[in-house]
Amino acid sequence: MVEQHVGLLGATSLIGECLLPLLTAENWQVNAFSRNVISDSNNHVVWKQLRNDLSSVRDEVTDNIPYWISVMPIWCLPDYFDMLQAYGVRRIVVLSSTSRFTKDKSSDLREQAIAHKLAFAENSVKEWGAKHDVDWIILRPTLIYGLGRDKNITEIARFIRRFKFFPLFGKANGLRQPVHCQEVAEVCVSALKSAHLANRAYNIAGGETLSYRELVVRIFRTLALRPRFFSIPLFLFKLAVTGLRLLPRYRHWSFAMAERMNSDLIFDHADAIRDLEYHPKKFELEAQDVSGD
Repeated sequence: MVEQHVGLLGATSLIGECLLPLLTAENWQVNAFSRNVISDSNNHVVWKQLRNDLSSVRDEVTDNIPYWISVMPIWCLPDYFDMLQAYGVRRIVVLSSTSRFTKDKSSDLREQAIAHKLAFAENSVKEWGAKHDVDWIILRPTLIYGLGRDKNITEIARFIRRFKFFPLFGKANGLRQPVHCQEVAEVCVSALKSAHLANRAYNIAGGETLSYRELVVRIFRTLALRPRFFSIPLFLFKLAVTGLRLLPRYRHWSFAMAERMNSDLIFDHADAIRDLEYHPKKFELEAQDVSGD
């Protein structure tokens, strides 16, 4: 293909890290944006710093970048709409999350707020796209894991390594569809190239549906440890989480996490398979997927 320019917001994130080699392998000229100053530019990747002050951005932009992928938190994206327009955006793939649905009725008000932020940001993208004639594709992954950098599988693995057991609420039979970060990156590229598709949102689930308990069993096995669980009532779980949240590592844990262990968080992704040639693999962990510090 003829070399084309693409802008990547959130380039140092987990999905951003996976996207860079995928895009360069397909001969895209990547303009990678980060809040940090990164001087690792090469023939295929040019790093640019995201500025907090965007008041004069239109006067400073000289490049034309019609294609974009945003894997930054979607609620941050509206702050950069003017910058995108200054670069001549015509098409953008935006990463959101199925948490906009699964946490909408959470017992944790902080999680409800996240769901509302996701929904509001998605609507902002749609309205902005319609107003400025920008094609958009919104992708909502389920439970992302991979490379020891996610906040899901890696956190469970870290707990197991430290305490050699994992607490469960009830039977923990709620269903999950974990999706690997590499597959999320691949479907982002597919959506970017599918010019015949516009103004659509897709749920992106993993290729295997399994219970929360089985998910944790596989983490134990990848760590070469015998699965060891303690089933505890909710009030004890709340007490334990209250104590754990005193540690910076676990400050984002909540009681609602225990409640969801018995809830099905699964989504139909047949349209992504049909439209985006998305064929996710089964949940197969490798050592690097549970290697977080």
